Amino acid sequence: MSLFNTINPSACCTATPRNEATRTEGSVQKPVYQVTESDDAYELTVNLPGVAKDGLEVTSDAGEIRVVGRRAWSRPKGWTSLHRESAEATYELVLTHENAINSEKIGAELSDGALQVTLPKTEKVKPRKITVN
Repeated sequence: MSLFNTINPSACCTATPRNEATRTEGSVQKPVYQVTESDDAYELTVNLPGVAKDGLEVTSDAGEIRVVGRRAWSRPKGWTSLHRESAEATYELVLTHENAINSEKIGAELSDGALQVTLPKTEKVKPRKITVN
Protein backbone atom coordinates (compact mmCIF):
# COMPACT_ATOMS: atom_id res chain seq x y z
CA MET A 1 0.00 0.00 0.00
CA SER A 2 1.42 3.37 -0.96
CA LEU A 3 2.40 5.95 1.61
CA PHE A 4 0.15 8.52 -0.05
CA ASN A 5 -2.85 6.19 0.14
CA THR A 6 -2.52 5.57 3.87
CA ILE A 7 -1.18 8.74 5.50
CA ASN A 8 -2.75 11.95 4.27
CA PRO A 9 -2.48 15.42 5.80
CA SER A 10 -5.74 16.92 6.97
CA ALA A 11 -6.67 20.44 5.93
CA CYS A 12 -7.51 21.49 9.50
CA CYS A 13 -4.65 23.86 10.03
CA THR A 14 -3.93 27.27 8.56
CA ALA A 15 -0.79 29.33 8.52
CA THR A 16 -0.42 32.12 11.02
CA PRO A 17 0.04 35.73 9.96
CA ARG A 18 3.58 36.91 10.69
CA ASN A 19 2.62 40.50 11.39
CA GLU A 20 2.78 41.26 15.16
CA ALA A 21 -0.24 43.58 14.96
CA THR A 22 -2.57 41.03 13.31
CA ARG A 23 -1.56 37.92 15.26
CA THR A 24 -4.08 36.42 17.68
CA GLU A 25 -3.39 34.35 20.77
CA GLY A 26 -5.34 31.33 19.50
CA SER A 27 -3.59 31.00 16.15
CA VAL A 28 -2.43 27.62 14.86
CA GLN A 29 0.41 26.81 12.47
CA LYS A 30 1.00 23.59 10.55
CA PRO A 31 4.59 22.45 11.24
CA VAL A 32 7.05 21.21 8.64
CA TYR A 33 7.03 17.41 8.57
CA GLN A 34 8.28 14.43 6.59
CA VAL A 35 6.97 10.86 6.37
CA THR A 36 9.12 7.94 5.24
CA GLU A 37 8.00 4.35 4.78
CA SER A 38 9.65 0.99 5.43
CA ASP A 39 8.16 -2.51 5.20
CA ASP A 40 7.18 -2.49 8.90
CA ALA A 41 6.47 1.14 9.79
CA TYR A 42 6.13 4.77 8.85
CA GLU A 43 8.59 7.26 10.33
CA LEU A 44 7.18 10.73 10.95
CA THR A 45 9.58 13.62 11.58
CA VAL A 46 7.98 16.88 12.72
CA ASN A 47 9.96 20.11 13.20
CA LEU A 48 8.74 21.84 16.37
CA PRO A 49 11.22 24.60 17.26
CA GLY A 50 10.72 26.03 20.73
CA VAL A 51 8.49 23.18 21.95
CA ALA A 52 9.49 21.28 25.13
CA LYS A 53 8.26 17.82 26.13
CA ASP A 54 5.73 19.26 28.58
CA GLY A 55 4.18 21.36 25.78
CA LEU A 56 3.81 18.41 23.41
CA GLU A 57 0.79 16.18 22.87
CA VAL A 58 0.73 13.21 20.46
CA THR A 59 -2.53 11.24 20.16
CA SER A 60 -3.87 8.46 17.98
CA ASP A 61 -7.63 8.10 17.69
CA ALA A 62 -10.19 7.08 15.06
CA GLY A 63 -7.73 6.77 12.18
CA GLU A 64 -5.89 10.01 12.97
CA ILE A 65 -2.50 10.92 14.37
CA ARG A 66 -2.58 14.39 15.99
CA VAL A 67 0.52 16.33 17.06
CA VAL A 68 0.02 19.54 19.06
CA GLY A 69 3.00 21.57 20.26
CA ARG A 70 2.84 24.67 22.44
CA ARG A 71 5.89 26.88 22.84
CA ALA A 72 7.02 27.78 26.33
CA TRP A 73 8.89 30.95 25.35
CA SER A 74 7.57 34.24 26.67
CA ARG A 75 8.63 37.72 25.66
CA PRO A 76 10.91 39.39 28.24
CA LYS A 77 9.56 42.54 29.87
CA GLY A 78 10.49 45.69 27.96
CA TRP A 79 11.64 43.69 24.92
CA THR A 80 10.73 44.96 21.45
CA SER A 81 10.91 42.66 18.47
CA LEU A 82 12.43 43.98 15.26
CA HIS A 83 12.06 40.70 13.37
CA ARG A 84 11.11 37.12 14.25
CA GLU A 85 11.56 34.16 11.94
CA SER A 86 8.92 32.06 13.64
CA ALA A 87 5.42 32.88 14.84
CA GLU A 88 4.23 32.42 18.42
CA ALA A 89 1.43 30.15 17.22
CA THR A 90 0.67 26.67 18.49
CA TYR A 91 1.74 23.90 16.11
CA GLU A 92 -0.93 21.41 15.06
CA LEU A 93 -0.62 18.55 12.59
CA VAL A 94 -3.32 15.98 11.85
CA LEU A 95 -2.61 12.97 9.61
CA THR A 96 -5.21 10.37 8.68
CA HIS A 97 -4.10 6.79 8.21
CA GLU A 98 -7.25 4.75 7.52
CA ASN A 99 -6.47 2.45 10.51
CA ALA A 100 -3.22 1.28 8.89
CA ILE A 101 -1.27 1.98 12.11
CA ASN A 102 -0.93 -0.26 15.17
CA SER A 103 -1.72 2.35 17.85
CA GLU A 104 -0.51 0.12 20.70
CA LYS A 105 3.11 0.21 19.45
CA ILE A 106 3.54 3.89 18.49
CA GLY A 107 6.76 5.42 19.83
CA ALA A 108 7.87 9.06 19.97
CA GLU A 109 11.04 10.95 20.89
CA LEU A 110 11.68 14.72 20.99
CA SER A 111 15.23 15.95 20.53
CA ASP A 112 16.45 19.46 19.69
CA GLY A 113 13.09 20.61 18.34
CA ALA A 114 12.58 17.55 16.13
CA LEU A 115 9.92 14.99 17.00
CA GLN A 116 10.51 11.44 15.69
CA VAL A 117 7.38 9.26 15.71
CA THR A 118 7.47 5.58 14.76
CA LEU A 119 4.12 4.40 13.41
CA PRO A 120 4.16 0.58 13.08
CA LYS A 121 1.95 -0.79 10.33
CA THR A 122 -0.86 -3.22 11.06
CA GLU A 123 -0.43 -6.74 9.71
CA LYS A 124 -3.09 -6.20 7.03
CA VAL A 125 -1.08 -3.46 5.28
CA LYS A 126 2.39 -5.01 5.54
CA PRO A 127 3.71 -6.45 2.27
CA ARG A 128 3.46 -10.22 1.99
CA LYS A 129 5.61 -12.52 -0.07
CA ILE A 130 3.52 -14.94 -2.07
CA THR A 131 4.96 -18.30 -3.03
CA VAL A 132 4.30 -19.32 -6.62
CA ASN A 133 3.80 -23.07 -7.23
